[in-house]
Amino acid sequence: MVDIATRVWNHKWKIDPIVRSLIDTDFYKLLMCQSVFRNRPETQVQFSLINRTTSVPLAKLIDEGELREQLDHVRSLSLTRGESTWLRGNTFYGKRQMFRSDFMEWFENMRLPDYHLERIGDQYELTFEGSWPEVMLWEIPALSVLMELRSRAVLDRMEKFELQVLYARAMTKLWEKVESLRGIDNLRIADFGTRRRHSFLWQDWAVQAMCEGLGEKFVGTSNCLIAKNRDLEAIGTNAHELPMVYAALAETDEELAQAPYQVLADWHEEHDGNLRIILPDTYGTKGFLERAPKWLEGWTGIRIDSGDPAAGAETAINWWTSRGEDPTKKLVIFSDGLDVDKISELQKQFEGRVLTSFGWGTLLTNDFRGLVPEDRLAPFSLVCKAVSANGRPTVKLSDNPNKAMGPSDQIERYKRVFSVGAQSKQDVLV
Repeated sequence: MVDIATRVWNHKWKIDPIVRSLIDTDFYKLLMCQSVFRNRPETQVQFSLINRTTSVPLAKLIDEGELREQLDHVRSLSLTRGESTWLRGNTFYGKRQMFRSDFMEWFENMRLPDYHLERIGDQYELTFEGSWPEVMLWEIPALSVLMELRSRAVLDRMEKFELQVLYARAMTKLWEKVESLRGIDNLRIADFGTRRRHSFLWQDWAVQAMCEGLGEKFVGTSNCLIAKNRDLEAIGTNAHELPMVYAALAETDEELAQAPYQVLADWHEEHDGNLRIILPDTYGTKGFLERAPKWLEGWTGIRIDSGDPAAGAETAINWWTSRGEDPTKKLVIFSDGLDVDKISELQKQFEGRVLTSFGWGTLLTNDFRGLVPEDRLAPFSLVCKAVSANGRPTVKLSDNPNKAMGPSDQIERYKRVFSVGAQSKQDVLV
């Protein structure tokens, strides 16, 4: 097992590449990329870094030259033969050849496009522009680079024994969480922590801890490289990016109202089984389900990623019941800001009412809260989102207005089109 503290200490002499592979990304990104490659390959998009936690001054912490070095390294990456073989030949969700040959040929020859980086005050403005299938693949590596450089900036001030003690405490903290999860009956949990991890090595260690500590209760990881290296299931379906871009491309209010369902219609053509998971909260869960076409009733389940998770699950259960479906045969995936207590609470509340699963993210792979002075390693909310498509702004409403994004006039338009009423604000930790 890697001695993480020693590796971190050695960073002071030689900077390891933070992103080691094009498949050091989340599985859902590759699934979505194939769908975009097939259905909307000519769409031009812009992605932008957004630091929701403005109290973390990234431009003061992270050297611009170091940041450029890491981003340039990501641009140099291409699929290795072994990675291509794994994607082409592996079985994902019980399906062989999940990735089509035309997509794989494109991916094998693809290099990530250029970036624009500028310092604005204490923050960095980082944007990516170009064709949607290429630009979308920047999101996860860009976040990984910024998150780990911030961690390294704090760790660089620490001496060797301080680092040893820090990681010993962090390992103990995580292992105590794993031990708590052991006692939860019928638990199904996966690692969703790539986007805001402390570091690649720490995520890999956390996954190994989950494997050993939870056995069959740990069902896999969203990180493709770790899944490949550790012979685990790669977990993931789709994300808000798809409806946000489809909606931005809509010409009329009527087309806008149908955009989230067109996304899933295209997805329906690509995938079946456990990949048919609805993510309904981009423009409000309640309205999405009320207007949902009949063919969505038979889908496998729903992922809840904003708002009150228990309320979201109750909304889903009521919807399935009203449509004549049996909720006990449906899957609810909780994935927003989870930690051990909330996981335990939700599992007890919905045991026997639905099938439950948990995507545990930042507080699995980046919970260093309370371990250094001034909490300088506490996780923070950093995102990289599509902000325009073919020159039109994207909008996200969410079930939590604190996660909404887009121009104010467009947010009001979307609220009108999607009949979004009053919403309850929830703190956004990660």
